[in-house]
Amino acid sequence: MAYTDIDKPTDYFETILYTGNGSSLEVNGLDFSPDWVWIKKRSNAANHMMYDTVRGIKKHLHTNTADIEVSEASDDIGLNSFDSDGFTVKVNGNTNTNTHTFASWNWLTGTSFSNDASSTSVGSVDSAGSVSTDAGFSIINVVKNNTTAHTVAHGLGAVPQMILGKSRTGGDYRWIMYHKDIGNTHALYLNENFVKTDSVTFWNDTTPTSSVFSLGTDNSWNGTSIFYCFADKQGYSKVGSYIGNWNADVTFVYTGQKSAFIMIKAASRVGTWNMYDTKRNTFNNIKDFQVANVAEADVTGNTYQNIDILSNGFKCRGTGTGTNESGSTYIYMAFAENPFVTSTGVPATAR
Repeated sequence: MAYTDIDKPTDYFETILYTGNGSSLEVNGLDFSPDWVWIKKRSNAANHMMYDTVRGIKKHLHTNTADIEVSEASDDIGLNSFDSDGFTVKVNGNTNTNTHTFASWNWLTGTSFSNDASSTSVGSVDSAGSVSTDAGFSIINVVKNNTTAHTVAHGLGAVPQMILGKSRTGGDYRWIMYHKDIGNTHALYLNENFVKTDSVTFWNDTTPTSSVFSLGTDNSWNGTSIFYCFADKQGYSKVGSYIGNWNADVTFVYTGQKSAFIMIKAASRVGTWNMYDTKRNTFNNIKDFQVANVAEADVTGNTYQNIDILSNGFKCRGTGTGTNESGSTYIYMAFAENPFVTSTGVPATAR
């Protein structure tokens, strides 16, 4: 068995930190042109700003609200371009305030995707977007009504382990997440701290396949929606879960990689969506993080929800309910800085 599917994770994902200038700013340093850019101000409270190449520049969504998509009214504000090694932002309080600090998380898909369901007999509704089968990530746009259930082609050629969906044009509908470890009958809301919710209207109580995922009749799926689909790739990306134990020396989660980014959420209890990365925290243990479902500045110096990132997984060092309550189930998604072992047998080093 191969040690890893990807030897160089920074070809597909990387975190960039930057300081705003209140004008026009090229944020660069990536080894790719990003297709999904998630920006959050670190130094002050501000909305999370999510852009992608499928919806196009000047169109953002907030992960901390249920708002519909916002089209930026001027070329002088917001994300102005996806560049060969990053992106350019103009004046915007959420993306480029002078002297304020920001984090951006950046992913590559890279290959255009479209599926005419009536021609291919794959899915029951057309879908289009961008995909990387190598990285196990696709961004899919769908237009449908919610009067009947549908199946949607995702382009991965592998079973998605996690799907994040959001209405672009409907009412104020929540971000809805499918996660393999809470199952096809339940969902979590990215913009809320709620426990997992049971409804057939989300995913039609149907597990995704290597070609399609299913949508029920929830109002969120009425009109145009965007979906971010993730399949596990050994040594690069991992979607999973663990049980907390309130013991700072025991809770170890194996991912098969040295992660660059980890997001954790309690599924069986109320809890925030904690986002950790190795650019803001260059040494263990990690006490600073961002929260996807709130607009606040970085959480700093937190000793209750702190973690260590290890060469083959991560360890919960805190005893807080956000990451490590005894008996509670937590879900996570992680993207690698290095595989645990490269395809040539080189092991990852510890932090």
